[in-house]
Amino acid sequence: MARVSIAFVFAFAGVHLAGCLAPRHVRPELPTPDAYAESYVEDPSTGAQATTLGWRDFFVDPRLEALISTALTNNRDLVIAVAQIEEARGLYRIQRSELLPTVVASADATRTGLGPEAAATQGIGDAPGRDVTFDRYTVGAAIASFELDFWGRVRNLSTAARAEYLATVEATRSFQLSLIRDVALTYFALLEAHERLELAEATVESRREGLRIAKKRLDAGVTSALDFRQAETLLTQAETELAGLRFTKAQNENLLATLVGRAIAEPLPEPLPLAEQARLETLAAGLPSDLLSNRPDIVGAELRLRAARANVGAARAAFFPSITLTGSYGFASTELDQLVGNDRRSWSYGPTITLPLFDFGARRGNLNVASARENIAIADYERTIQVSFQEVSDALAGRRFLSEQVRAQERATTAQRQLAELARRRYNEGVVSYIEVLDAERNLFAAEQALLQVRRSEVSNLVSLYVALGGGQIAAR
Repeated sequence: MARVSIAFVFAFAGVHLAGCLAPRHVRPELPTPDAYAESYVEDPSTGAQATTLGWRDFFVDPRLEALISTALTNNRDLVIAVAQIEEARGLYRIQRSELLPTVVASADATRTGLGPEAAATQGIGDAPGRDVTFDRYTVGAAIASFELDFWGRVRNLSTAARAEYLATVEATRSFQLSLIRDVALTYFALLEAHERLELAEATVESRREGLRIAKKRLDAGVTSALDFRQAETLLTQAETELAGLRFTKAQNENLLATLVGRAIAEPLPEPLPLAEQARLETLAAGLPSDLLSNRPDIVGAELRLRAARANVGAARAAFFPSITLTGSYGFASTELDQLVGNDRRSWSYGPTITLPLFDFGARRGNLNVASARENIAIADYERTIQVSFQEVSDALAGRRFLSEQVRAQERATTAQRQLAELARRRYNEGVVSYIEVLDAERNLFAAEQALLQVRRSEVSNLVSLYVALGGGQIAAR
């Protein structure tokens, strides 16, 4: 009766202590404002929810979709991330298995020999003064050192392993979204370089023709050497820009091949022009609190915080007695053919209680480490939220102001093109010098290049907003 009472007390105390040894998980207060700035967004509910919009439905360029699909299959960093999920799952299963006893089966056969004196001392043998040889056979099942988890140490370690596993899953999903964004941004940079390259090539051809005409006019004595050298300068500037753009295009192609995971092979669907890439779905901004469940990096940071708090509980449980149970049941006999039978049963069981008395601060040190890691996890969680808020805020500001910049640059390019045509016509009429044509052509080329740059910035920002809001589910249509 006393044994039952003691066991009941241990069990009752363990159930209640196990729940309070680990810190209770409570989300820290949101370290950001409750809403995004009104100057960026007026109605946060206007538009589609990014989390319900698959990436195949968000992007409009069929070539980009093909590249993203290939990257999600072949990217080596993603392969590593997926393998890490399997690693974390295996570690969780190993830790979870300690919640249940491990049962092993065993069989043993031994032959023992004793000399005359040893046999006589043990009272073995029928004929004194002769060697004794006998066999012994055993078969049975046993539980080896199963810890009775009264204080929740094993349970907290299992909880921590599960949280780490789920955090690895979220980290992989976060990497998938980053990969989608990186492929899209590199693709848009490649489109920009390609279109700027076409513009530069056309400009070079036009200026070569202009230089040829200027040379004829110089030879005919119609213009001065100054006009010829100015036309030559205009050509060399375009050629310099062309060489730089070819280098940039090559770099973007190499980066895109690395992200995709293999060399980009044709045939691929025809790409859309950069000007049509901004035909993307309008996204609802939502509230900063929505990011807590929509962003995989925030979800992962919270899971790591849960794991850290569970590890604190495990470290605290180490200050209480460790109770392990061992037991076995089987049969033993000196005759193999008579091994199994009620009269040959053998069994044993018993608990072992262990409490370190002097560990020179080892347990206290482990608890300090676990508590420090909890504080680190809290700070990391809050920092992840702040970074996410900044990314969404920046993208929302870009969505509003970059579109205005594109429209303004389009008007500026149109005006500059008309100015260049007017300067060329006035020069042909002899009203102005060639220096005005030179300035107008140079400004037009710069305006056309700037328009392509700001168009790429606009569409890249829209993709960044999509990913920052937690969009990009991997499911296909």
